Amino acid sequence: MKRIQDMIPEPKIAYFSMEIGFRNDIPTYSGGLGVLAGDTIKSAADLNLPMVAVTLLYRKGYFMQEIDATGRQIEHPVKWNPADHMTLLPQRVRVRIEGRDVSIQAWVYYIDSLTGGSVPIFFLDTDVPENNQEDRELTHCLYGGDDRYRLKQELILGVCGVRILKALGFQIKKYHMNEGHASLLTLELLTRFKKDIETVWDERAVWDTEKVKELCVFTTHTPVEAGHDKFSYDLVRDVVGEVIPFDVLKELAGKDKLNMTLLAMNLSMYINGVAKKHGEVSKNLFPGYQIHAITNGVHSFTWTCESMARLYDKYLPGWANEPELFVRIGKIPDEEIWEAHMEAKKKLIDYVNEKTGAGMDCDTLTIGFARRATAYKRASLLFRDIDRLLKIGKGKLQLIYAGKAHPKDTDGKSNIEEIFRKSEQLKGAIKIVYLQGYDMDLALKLVSGVDVWLNTPMRPREASGTSGMKAAHNGVVNFSVLDGWWIEGHIEGFTGWSIGPAPTEATLTASTDDIDAEDLYNKLENLVIPTYYGQRNIWVRMMQNAIGKNAYYFNTHRMMRRYVTEAYIR
Repeated sequence: MKRIQDMIPEPKIAYFSMEIGFRNDIPTYSGGLGVLAGDTIKSAADLNLPMVAVTLLYRKGYFMQEIDATGRQIEHPVKWNPADHMTLLPQRVRVRIEGRDVSIQAWVYYIDSLTGGSVPIFFLDTDVPENNQEDRELTHCLYGGDDRYRLKQELILGVCGVRILKALGFQIKKYHMNEGHASLLTLELLTRFKKDIETVWDERAVWDTEKVKELCVFTTHTPVEAGHDKFSYDLVRDVVGEVIPFDVLKELAGKDKLNMTLLAMNLSMYINGVAKKHGEVSKNLFPGYQIHAITNGVHSFTWTCESMARLYDKYLPGWANEPELFVRIGKIPDEEIWEAHMEAKKKLIDYVNEKTGAGMDCDTLTIGFARRATAYKRASLLFRDIDRLLKIGKGKLQLIYAGKAHPKDTDGKSNIEEIFRKSEQLKGAIKIVYLQGYDMDLALKLVSGVDVWLNTPMRPREASGTSGMKAAHNGVVNFSVLDGWWIEGHIEGFTGWSIGPAPTEATLTASTDDIDAEDLYNKLENLVIPTYYGQRNIWVRMMQNAIGKNAYYFNTHRMMRRYVTEAYIR
């Protein structure tokens, strides 16, 4: 408690996220959103920003992924003990769920930086003896259960997050909602700042929405309609009750259903998307709102492999806390960059061969594809024309895949199975593996050990994408559809290659599979493969450009400085 007491005097930014991924052995994340949250907090600590973070404690994690011999994904609960990593706090708060009081305890973990900064993360936990068994399990699983389970979790995150910070004595100057999951915190703030009914003419004016807006910042992460949580008002009435009058709530959150994104947008002074393109698409999805854009980044130190970090320490001292220094990448001799990359590649290939027996080698051009397994990511686009792929890549390519499908995403699971079928079909010509158990440790091996990072989403559904930024930190060039961050980071033939036409659309459009696949094959055959095998000097120059033009900008230090100046001090 002493550390918390020492932090209390300075007003804080409260960062709320449904998931936060910052250590591989603390499984409180599912993928990109959570890891971005972890990177955000790490940079806040490095930059000594006055921040606290709030999330839920998932005792069974997201899930541990097993993939059988046919590519079928099997989910297992993760076994871990929060007491091994965190400190349980004595303070407890309560919230009414389905008409009964539920107790919530909090654990704290400190993200400490060598710069002297520190950010506490508070993990909310309902697994306490006085709760009934159903309520004790409310914080067990990330993205598990049905709408009712999800709404209960989001009620705990938003409302109890505000209450625990108050119970601990923190003064909050901004509440930053990382996605709509946390937007019920606005209801808690509305009740806190309720005006005296005798001082207003209209009962609706009791609810001081302007005061709440001054306190709130909202970041939206998806342009896909299904990615915005919506709950029926019958369910809201049953689970949450009437915290504020329903006619007022419907004005703020939507007439037909409680739309968590609309609620956050209507009660936030600052709203942003996570790339320039995503900001544009979000404005079309939510017309009438002023939506800014702060492009995501990644935490440079976390996502740079050991061999590249040694190289940066030697030639660019201070890079970890000043990623701008990457612009001086020209100081590093070509041969040393290549040697550092090959060291990372050997670690990855050795790992792959140990786990799968695939017999991959370090001399073959290796393409990596690892991200959430879901239909719009189009993991199988490379296999659209098997004969063409064989003609181009036989004996010249090896492919490494990884990624989890949500347990209820049947299309995502089918994608994994399809890649297994293609790997069998191409056996003896092109080596293909799909690695199980995708997590932060495996992600670092992949983004640093492959030669090319492939990304093929259906445009414009990729809000930002951060895996390609991680690859760039390790000198791995991107080969990607022009969507999300790559629109900003791409210089054709210089930092990598694009796939498909220019990004002119501003709304969700139909698939362009045939056009994109054709361009992918053409560039793979005529640019990527010939450059890798025949023009090593140009390849290494592109690696340098990925670091000096992409990594220097697409990092969470730059991102957090923009949040401070554009969102937090408004």
